Amino acid sequence: MQLEMVGWFDIAVAVIGRFWPVWIAMTACLALSVGFRKQLGLYGDLFNTGVGFSAVVICLFWIATAVFAPAIAPFDPISQIAAMKGALPGSMLPDGGGVYYFGGDSLARDVLSRMVYGSRIVMSIAPSATAFALITGIGLGLPAGYYGGRIDSVLSFLVNLLLAFPVILLFYLLVTPDVRELSFDNWFSEATGIGLSIARSFAAVIFFIPILFFLTLFHTRFRSRPDCYLVSVGATLLIGAWIFAGVIFDADPLGLLRVSANYLNIFVGVVLGSSPSVFRIVRGLVMDIKTRDYIAAAQTRGESPWYIMIWEILPNARGPLIVDACLRVGYTTILLGTLGYFGLGVPPDSPDWGTAIKDASRLLRAYIHPALPPAIALMSFVLGLNLLADALREESLKD
Repeated sequence: MQLEMVGWFDIAVAVIGRFWPVWIAMTACLALSVGFRKQLGLYGDLFNTGVGFSAVVICLFWIATAVFAPAIAPFDPISQIAAMKGALPGSMLPDGGGVYYFGGDSLARDVLSRMVYGSRIVMSIAPSATAFALITGIGLGLPAGYYGGRIDSVLSFLVNLLLAFPVILLFYLLVTPDVRELSFDNWFSEATGIGLSIARSFAAVIFFIPILFFLTLFHTRFRSRPDCYLVSVGATLLIGAWIFAGVIFDADPLGLLRVSANYLNIFVGVVLGSSPSVFRIVRGLVMDIKTRDYIAAAQTRGESPWYIMIWEILPNARGPLIVDACLRVGYTTILLGTLGYFGLGVPPDSPDWGTAIKDASRLLRAYIHPALPPAIALMSFVLGLNLLADALREESLKD
């Protein structure tokens, strides 16, 4: 059956029109950012250069696309319409109920809708996994670099063990059914009847480290101010317990947090693969900064070691860490695409960009159009993050 087609100009106009929430959100955000750039610190300085402005525009585009995906996508990303299998860009549905603007894939799904919803998966995993990897690496790298000696030796040994373990093999182990279904038969599971899989057990440790880090942060800052101390510690424990219950035990009392086992495996693998590199960066920075005169002055004042690490050393190491965070989100995005391409961790019908490229590559000689949108999306987002890292590095060197 021959499908009716719309022209390339009509496709471009229609696709641009479907992204109207993104254009409005970007315009408002950019206008406010440019107007108040002098008050926005390092972020505001990005708008002084073309590279920084371009990076912000690209990143904002994909963030807004992820937020407004339901309003942008014309179809459900996993719905199939048999007549649209391998449909060319601009093909109209037989009943006139819509257009596959970027064509259909090998399973008759809308390529545009899958590309749009794929941004949600990237934005939900890559920044959060990078943030936890940073906190984990910082939490272990600060005492290793500051104390040295046996503490440094033990932590460095454990981190080197992780660095020596192939990341791809780690993901294979996490997604292997026999390994994924294993649980630790410890006193907790015997007492509560709740068995944690290996991935959720690792996730429990990973989620505990940020809670401990923020408790230490507030303790060193507000221990002499009981009002602020109780509020900050209470909020940390409450929010931490809520996230912990929802993610680890799938028992969120509010019903807002629920992470599937597939995506939790990816999250754990990314954190375990990225945090050792952050540890080594933080350790090196701390070993250099702790020799400065203002650190000796803080020690003379009688400040505690953790106060010095968090409030004296860490702020002066923020420049390299911010740049590394931007690059690491890009690396994580590429890793997610690679995992999706090899079918590791993600569900088979997932609209993530890696899976979309894998599905399209099977018929690449016959149809090239299903592979181009997710590939361009992945490339453009990583390009924006790399430009952002370059701009941040240039601006931080000016300080």
